[in-house]
Amino acid sequence: MNRYYLAGAALFVAALTAGCQSTMAIKTKPYPETRKDTTVVDDYHGTRVADPYRWLEDDRSTETAAWVAAQNAVTQDYLAQIPYREQIKQRLTELYDYPKEGTPFRVGEYYFFYKNDGLQNQSVLYYQKGLDGTPEVFLDPNTLSKDGTVALNTVTFSKDDRYAAYSVSRSGSDWVDIYVMEVATRKQLADKIEWVKFSGASWGDGGFYYSRYDAPAEGASAYSAKNEFQKVYFHKLGTSQAEDRLIYEDKTHPLRYFSGFVSDDFRWLFIVGSEGTSGNEILYKNLTVPNASFKTLFKGFANDYSIVDCIGNTAYVLTNAEAPNFRLVSVDLNAAVPVATDVIPESENLLEWATTAGGAIFAGYLKDASSRVYQYGFDGALVREIALPGIGTAGGFSGEAEDTEVFYGFSSFNVPPTSYRYTIADGTSTLYHETKVNFDVSAFTVEQVFYPSKDGTRVPMFLVYKKGLKRDGSNPVYLYAYGGFNISRTPGFSASNILLLEQGGIYALANIRGGGEYGEAWHRAGMLEKKQNVFDDFIAAAEYLIAEKYTSPQKLAIAGGSNGGLLIGACLTQRPDLYCATFPMVGVLDMLRYHRFTIGWGWVVEYGSADNAADFPYLYKYSPLHNIKRGTCYPPTMIMTADHDDRVVPAHSFKFGATLQAAQGCENPILLRVESDAGHGAGKPISKSIQEQADIWSFFLWNAGVRNF
Repeated sequence: MNRYYLAGAALFVAALTAGCQSTMAIKTKPYPETRKDTTVVDDYHGTRVADPYRWLEDDRSTETAAWVAAQNAVTQDYLAQIPYREQIKQRLTELYDYPKEGTPFRVGEYYFFYKNDGLQNQSVLYYQKGLDGTPEVFLDPNTLSKDGTVALNTVTFSKDDRYAAYSVSRSGSDWVDIYVMEVATRKQLADKIEWVKFSGASWGDGGFYYSRYDAPAEGASAYSAKNEFQKVYFHKLGTSQAEDRLIYEDKTHPLRYFSGFVSDDFRWLFIVGSEGTSGNEILYKNLTVPNASFKTLFKGFANDYSIVDCIGNTAYVLTNAEAPNFRLVSVDLNAAVPVATDVIPESENLLEWATTAGGAIFAGYLKDASSRVYQYGFDGALVREIALPGIGTAGGFSGEAEDTEVFYGFSSFNVPPTSYRYTIADGTSTLYHETKVNFDVSAFTVEQVFYPSKDGTRVPMFLVYKKGLKRDGSNPVYLYAYGGFNISRTPGFSASNILLLEQGGIYALANIRGGGEYGEAWHRAGMLEKKQNVFDDFIAAAEYLIAEKYTSPQKLAIAGGSNGGLLIGACLTQRPDLYCATFPMVGVLDMLRYHRFTIGWGWVVEYGSADNAADFPYLYKYSPLHNIKRGTCYPPTMIMTADHDDRVVPAHSFKFGATLQAAQGCENPILLRVESDAGHGAGKPISKSIQEQADIWSFFLWNAGVRNF
C-alpha cells in the first residue's frame, strides 16, 4: 500500500562583549533607512505591543521590494569583501560534484530511482525494465525551467501501475500543480490540477484523490494570504479539473487539513483530518455500500494516527494513543465499534515508522537518535532484527504484498547514502549501490555525547570532526538543531559539511526537546508553555562545547531553519554572549502574528496563539522579535529567507532584521540575505544551495577569526 514516493538567560548591555567582534578590515555599508510607523500598536489582553515595521508584511508593495533590494546590496557587499569566499564556493562545487543515486522502488515491471550526475540543479527520476534493464529518463525537472527553480515534488503510481501522477512546485513555493503520465510510453496526458498544497495524488479507481484550497481572492497575495477550507476532491482521469467531484469538506472548521486515500482493493475510503501539525482524526466509509456516509474510526485531535496498510477489512495503524513511543495496532473496519488491538506493542524506544511488503511488517525504531529496524509477521511475532551497517539512519523497506525483496537506504555523517537489497524470507542484505565520493570520508569520525540541560535533562548530541582533533578551545564549531513538531534529527550525510571539517571545524547536531527522538513525551516537553526547555537545551549544548574545550565563544556559530530559525532567534536574544555568528534561517520570529499568514494557523497546536490570553504571556516572553533590547551587543548575524517562502513568510525575517539593526549596540554586522526565486527550502537548485552555503561558511569562518583558506 506504500505507493507515495517523495522526490526531506541573560541579556547583556552594550558595555558587555558578545561572543566575537568584527574588528577586521571588513566594513559594513550603512543599513537602508527603515521607515517606522509608531501608530501601529496592538492590545494583547491588556498589554500594548508596538509593531512599527508591519508595513514589511506586504510582500506586494514596491516599498518592501526596494527595502529588500537595499538590504541584499549591503549583504552582498559585505560578503564580497571576504577574501576566500570564491575559494569556498569553488571547493563546495568540487565537493558536491559526485553522482548521487537514491534507493530504488518497484512499480510493476519497472524499477524507479532518482539520480543526480553531480551538479544538476534537480535530481532526475529514472526507470528501467527489471533490475538488469537499461536506465532511461522518466522525468527530468531540469527541462522545466532554465534556472532549475521548478522542482519535482511528489510522484504516485496508479494501483494498476499504468499511470504516474506527479506534482511540481515553482520557485520553492508550497503550491503545486499535478500532471499525469502513462508509465510505459511516457505520454503526457492533458490532466492538470491547480491550487494544490500539502497534498499529492492518492490513486483510486479510475482517478485520484487530492486536496486543494480555493484560488486566492483577487488582490490577495498567493504567497502570504491565509489558507482556509482545504477540501478533498476526486479527479477522474481524462476530465478537466472543473469536473472533479467534491469528496469531503468541513464548512464549520476553516482551519483544518484534510486528505483522502483509498485501500488497494478500492473498498475503503479514508479521510484524515487535523487541526495542526500533531493530532489527527480518521474517518472512513465502505465504498461498496451505496450512499454510505463517513464514520469516525479514530476521534481527533489528542493523538496521532497513521494508516500503514489496509488488507481486506483490517487496517493497520501506527499511533501514539496510550503509547507515547508509538505502537502498531489492527482495527476491524466491519465491526460495529472498531477496537484497536496491539500488533506491535509500545517499547522503550520510539517506533518511528512502519511499512509492509511481502507478507511482512518492517518497523523502524530510534535508539538515541539512531535507526534500528525489525521484521515482524502480521501476527506481531518478531522475525528478526535487521543488521544495519552502523550508527546512522535507515529508510525504505516499502513494497507490495507479492514482493520477495525490498530495498532500503542507509547513511550517516561519514557514510554517503548506500542502497541495499533485502530478501524477506531469509533476511539477507546485499549491497545494491554504493555512493562514490571524491574525498576521503574515512578521515572523519562521529562521536555521540550526552550533556545535562538547565533542569538536568540528559540530552544527546552528535559531533563530527576530523580525526586527531585537539580539544583546546580553538576549533570552529557549527551547532545546529531543530527542536519542534515531533521531528527527529538523525545522522545524515552532507557534502557541504566536509568543507568545515577539512578546516578543522566541528559539525554539532543537538537532539533537543520538542523533537521526536524519544517519543511524544520528548515532543511535549518542548511545546506550548514548555517551549523554553528547547532553548535551554540548545544553550546548554553551547555551554557544554565550550566547557569541554571543543570550542570557545569566539569560535562557535549556531544555525537552524524554520522552527529551528525560531530556536536561533530566541537563543540569540537570550544569550548573545555565547556565539561568534548566528544564522536564523527562514525562521518563525514574530510569535504574536505568525498564525495570520498562509498555514501558520496549523502551528497553534505546537506554539499556542497570542489570541489566547493563557498563551500570550509565554509567547511574548520568548518571541525573538519582541525580546531584542536596544544597546545590546549582538553577535554577527546573517538572517536568511527567500522571496517565495509561503510557509514561514519572509516578513518574519524582514521585521526581525530591521529591529535588530536598529537595536545593535556594537559594530557587529546584522545582515539580511533574501534569496530570489526560492522558498522554504524544498526543491532549491544545487546552484543556489552551493552559493548559499558558500556565504554561510564565509561569514562564519571570517567572524571566527579564520584568515587563511
